[in-house]
Amino acid sequence: MDKLLFWVSVLTSLLEAVAQTNMIGKVFTFPKASNSAHMSLTTQLEKPLQNFTVCLHAYTDLSCGYSLFYSIQTQSNEMVIFKSQIGEYNLIIGGDKIFFKVYENFPAPVHICASWESSSGIAEFWVNGKPLVRKGRRQGYSVGAHPKIVLGQKQYSYRGKFVKSQSFVGEIGDVYMWDSVLSPKEIWFVYQGIYIKPNILDWQPLNYTMQGYVVTKPLKWS
Repeated sequence: MDKLLFWVSVLTSLLEAVAQTNMIGKVFTFPKASNSAHMSLTTQLEKPLQNFTVCLHAYTDLSCGYSLFYSIQTQSNEMVIFKSQIGEYNLIIGGDKIFFKVYENFPAPVHICASWESSSGIAEFWVNGKPLVRKGRRQGYSVGAHPKIVLGQKQYSYRGKFVKSQSFVGEIGDVYMWDSVLSPKEIWFVYQGIYIKPNILDWQPLNYTMQGYVVTKPLKWS
């Protein structure tokens, strides 16, 4: 029995690694489709959120739909950045989906920023430093506190299972989140790699839990 408990402990350690580290110059690599492999990020969000901006880099050759950034709180689609197909991104706030169209090269690394303002309901989406058409949803809504942020997976229902067909395969890096709507100048600075200190998620240092087949590797693209 003691040996069994020992090997269970070892296996658990291999499958789930908790860390806090400066991730500058590194990416999370998701090598293959999975219904389990993901990253859980620990936030500093202690109260409901009326405004936010999320920025990240991604590189994949997937042409089907996949999740980039997924927030779980009291419902499955509290806050989601999802790419439904080439040239189309979705931002989901409180279960309401917003569509953004963009002309893009494929496959190629991409830098994405998404922001939302509760007072107006206006959502903004930026791809490689360029703004897409503003749209709006959920005016007056608040995103719940203490969310679980997931990279690489998305659930169909609250507390449901991950779906392999919508898992991310590729690399994600430079994930930052603020509790404000960044200005166009600030978005451009972030796209250029200039550090604007975030107060919700910080890539340097990042608190995360690694679950399943996810690998940390040096950044080789920009």
